[in-house]
Amino acid sequence: MDKQELIFDGCSMTELAAKYGTPLYVMSESSILERCREIKKDFLEKYPNTRAAFACKAFQSLEICRIVTKEGLSLDTVSGGEIYTAFKAGVPMENLYFHGNNKSLEEIRMAVDYRVGRVVVDNLYELEALNDYAREKNVTMKILYRITPGVDSHTHKFISTGQLDSKFGIPLDTRVTGAYIKKALDMSNLELMGFHFHVGSQLAVNDSHLAALAVAVNLMRDVKNSLGFETQELNIGGGIGIHYVEGDHRPTVSEFLDPVMKELYDKCEKHGLAVPLVTIEPGRWIVGEAGITLYTVGSIKEIHNIRKYVGVDGGMADNPRPGLYEAKYNAVIANKMGLPTKEKVTIAGKCCESSDILIWDIELPEVESGDILAVFSTGAYNYSMASNYNRIPRPAVVMVKDGSDRLIVRRETYEDLIAKEI
Repeated sequence: MDKQELIFDGCSMTELAAKYGTPLYVMSESSILERCREIKKDFLEKYPNTRAAFACKAFQSLEICRIVTKEGLSLDTVSGGEIYTAFKAGVPMENLYFHGNNKSLEEIRMAVDYRVGRVVVDNLYELEALNDYAREKNVTMKILYRITPGVDSHTHKFISTGQLDSKFGIPLDTRVTGAYIKKALDMSNLELMGFHFHVGSQLAVNDSHLAALAVAVNLMRDVKNSLGFETQELNIGGGIGIHYVEGDHRPTVSEFLDPVMKELYDKCEKHGLAVPLVTIEPGRWIVGEAGITLYTVGSIKEIHNIRKYVGVDGGMADNPRPGLYEAKYNAVIANKMGLPTKEKVTIAGKCCESSDILIWDIELPEVESGDILAVFSTGAYNYSMASNYNRIPRPAVVMVKDGSDRLIVRRETYEDLIAKEI
C-alpha cells in the first residue's frame, strides 16, 4: 500500500514540518470558526440575553483573540498578561471577564485602568482593593461574585473546581448573604451584577452544571428575599469536554446547554425571578480539537519483552498535560497514513524526566527515525502551558485554512532564552 500524508484543513502536515520545523503547533482556523458558529447558532441566537466568552487560558495569541472577537465572542481572562494580549489585539475591553483567586493589586488596578467589562470577584480582599482603586479613579466597575456550589464534576481532581474544598470562589454558607453580598452592595464604586460558577473541565455530561445551577438559583432567590437584590447576570462557566482518545464524547452545544437553560427558565418561573443574562465560557471546546502537534522521530530504543520507546524532539516542555493530569492522546505517523499498524510503542519526550512520556503503548505502523508524528487534539492547554524546561525553546504556531498556512507565533530562539538575563 502506498504511503499517504496526513492532510489537515487542506494542508500537508509533512510539508508544514519541513517548512517550519518541529515541534510545531498547527491550528485549524476552519475548526475554530465551526465551533464559534455552533455557539452562535445553538446558544447566542437561540436564547435571548446570552453571551459567550472564550476562555483564553486554553490558548491565547493575538490572532486567536482577533478571530473569536470577530465571531462575536467575548473573552474570559485570568491575568494581567491575558488582559494585555487582548488589549494589543484590539479587543474592546468591555468584552472582557477577569477571573482569578488571587488577583494582584497591579492586576486589579490594570482592570480598572483598562475598564474591563466584568471583574469576577473571588474574595473580600480583592473586593475592597477593587473598590478603593475604582473610587480613586472615579469609575464604577461591574462585578460578579464567584461562588463555590459544592458539586462533584466527575473529572480529574486537578481540573475539578466546583467542590466545597476549593481555592476558587466563595463557599455558600451564611457568610455569603451577610458579609460578602451585603458588603458588595454597599460599595460606592462597584455594581454587583450577579454570580459566576465553574465546576470543572473536560466534562462529557452536564450533571454537575445542573446541580450547580440549582444551588445558584436558590442563592438568587435567597438574596432577593433577604436583601432585595435581583440577580441580573449568571455566568455558568465552561468545561465542556472534547474528543482526545477512543471512548471520549464531545457534547454538542445543544446537547450540553439546552437542558441547563430549560432548568434555569423553569426554576426562575417557580421562584418568581427574572431570568438573568447567561454567560458561558468555552475554551477547550473551541480550540482543543483544532490543534495538532507535529514532532520528528529521533531515537528508537527497544527493551526486549518490555517496551519499545520512540523518542521525539518535543515532550513535556510543549505538552505537560500527560505528566500533570495523566492526559491521554491519539497520534499517527503523518507520512505513513496508508500503512497498517505493525507495532505497539511508547512515545517519549526529550526532557530529562522519567515522567516525560507523551503516549503510552500506542499502535502505529513501523516507526523509523525521521518520521513525522502528529498528535491530535493539542489545541488547548499545550501552547498556553508550554515552558522552557531544559532550556528548550517553545515551538512555533501555524494557522491553516483551506490549504493555506500562515505563521501566527514564531519559534523561540536560543537568544530568546537569555534575552532577559543579566
